[in-house]
Amino acid sequence: MKKSLIIIGVILLLVFIIYRLFIGSFNGMVDKEENVKSKWAQVENSYQSRMDKTKVLVETVKGAANFEKSTLTEVIQARASATSAKIDANNLSPENVAAFQKAQEGFSSSLSRLLVVAEQYPELKATESFKEFQSQYEGMENRISVARMNFNEVVQDYNKYIRSFPNNIFAGLYGFAQKGYFQAVAGAEKAPEVKF
Repeated sequence: MKKSLIIIGVILLLVFIIYRLFIGSFNGMVDKEENVKSKWAQVENSYQSRMDKTKVLVETVKGAANFEKSTLTEVIQARASATSAKIDANNLSPENVAAFQKAQEGFSSSLSRLLVVAEQYPELKATESFKEFQSQYEGMENRISVARMNFNEVVQDYNKYIRSFPNNIFAGLYGFAQKGYFQAVAGAEKAPEVKF
């Protein structure tokens, strides 16, 4: 009788170990990957909010007489490029995240130039739409920064989890790959100069 209890105990222990290795590892990876997807959705939402608000700015600037059309055209093209840069949340590879980031940086750069050029047009600065955009601009950029930071934190947690032993063995079998981070741009250590 005692021998059969020991055998049952060993079998239960083996079942638990197998469960923990295979099922528990898989479920942990799924949980962390879903967290990454959720944070990615917040990043996209923050960028989309900026795009939506910028649409109003572009329409306001179009109405300004004698405004530099080349600057406005550059913003419109950069906005279209940034809007078309979509990544499937299931494929957040380092290369795809870098491509998304590059498109967004191009838009940020052209938007900053537009705001600097707009400073030279008093009739534009006096419009309510432009004033409202100026007051919301810093908040939009802060929300994007926070969303990117939160995304990087969960990506770090996910990448660490799938690269740790024994999860690294099963990650490849289950099809889990490392996710990409948002990286600082060259020259990011220097604060941009935005004048209103």
